This record gives sequence, C-alpha cells and structure tokens, in this order.
Amino acid sequence: MRDIMGMMGKVKEMQAKMEKMQADIALLEVEGTSGGGLVTVRMNGKGEMLGLKIDPSLFKEDEAEILEDLIIAAHKTAKERAEAITAEKTKELTAGLPIPPGFKLPF
Repeated sequence: MRDIMGMMGKVKEMQAKMEKMQADIALLEVEGTSGGGLVTVRMNGKGEMLGLKIDPSLFKEDEAEILEDLIIAAHKTAKERAEAITAEKTKELTAGLPIPPGFKLPF
C-alpha cells in the first residue's frame, strides 16, 4: 500500500512540475528570421505570433510572393525553436521515466 501512495505522490509532484513548465513555456518568446534578417517573426511558446518585422526594401509590388515565402520561413524557424525548447524542458522533467519518444503527457 505504501508503494501505491508513494507512486501517487510522485504523480502529483510530476503533474505540478508539468503545469509549471507549461506556464513557463507559454511565457517563452522566440524569434525566427529569414532572408538574411529581412523578415523576423516573434512568437510565444504556444505558437502564437506576437510580432512581425519586415525590411522596407521588400515592399515592392513585384516581390509580394518573395515576401510571403519569407514570412512563412521566419514563422517556421520561430516555431521550430519553440518546439525545441519545449522538448528540452520536457526531457529534463521526465528524465529517468520510461516514456516513449514523442509521447505527450496528458497534463
């Protein structure tokens, strides 16, 4: 019976740590750039875009498609950075637990 109580205590402790980690990730801000810094996207750990900077040299009518591609690329870079930081924080939190790679905890 003590083993079950101990395990339940560890589960609650891990849940509290996961909730704190998720709150920390939500506050995280990352940037992604493309076009050698011509386009910069700033987003939070939830993947919500917080800001967009575009170099004025890209505001040419015949370069709209290039600008669109650069925005998408910058967003992708920012998202990948946020996901990498989230994965690293999750890995630190769950170190030693037999959790399969890519498994998402429910809390």
